[in-house]
Amino acid sequence: MSPSDQQPQYNVSPTVNAKGALSPTLTRNIEAILERRRAKAATASVEEKAAAAISRFAGSMLFVYIHLVLFGAWILINVGLLPVIPAWDPSLVVLAMIASVEAIFLSTFVLINQNRMATEDDARSDLDLQINLLNEHETTRLIAMVDAIAQHLGVEVRQGDEIEEMKRDVAPEAVLDRLEAEDGNK
Repeated sequence: MSPSDQQPQYNVSPTVNAKGALSPTLTRNIEAILERRRAKAATASVEEKAAAAISRFAGSMLFVYIHLVLFGAWILINVGLLPVIPAWDPSLVVLAMIASVEAIFLSTFVLINQNRMATEDDARSDLDLQINLLNEHETTRLIAMVDAIAQHLGVEVRQGDEIEEMKRDVAPEAVLDRLEAEDGNK
């Protein structure tokens, strides 16, 4: 047996594959998410695709570099520091107008993209809530089953009202009503 065979194997457990491969369940979940993203992208309108593409480009360093060169050259030429061609906008009013119109359109495209992203975030939030509620329900049932098993086996469990409380499902409507009532008091 070589010394490398005697090395302890870290990160080996029932839930962590020593080779780093993903579990079949995790792989299936990732594929489902990716497929949903592809389907959502395929059904996006031309306007949505254009707004997303423009927002991506406007948020890139290439966009910054292009503007740095174009606006820099415009300014240098028109103030006379780079006399390669005659100045056409010595007061830079045309440049200011172009920049203002560009800002109006860019901010509109960014807002369209943010609205789309907010809609996606709302859908993810709803999914998270549903999964959390399902998890809470399943945990509540498990607590009730473990309590019943303990009673059946005659295991004394020091419990106050906590175990009984944990065996009750949470009513999400009541939680939301309480939060909304508290927000309304502010």
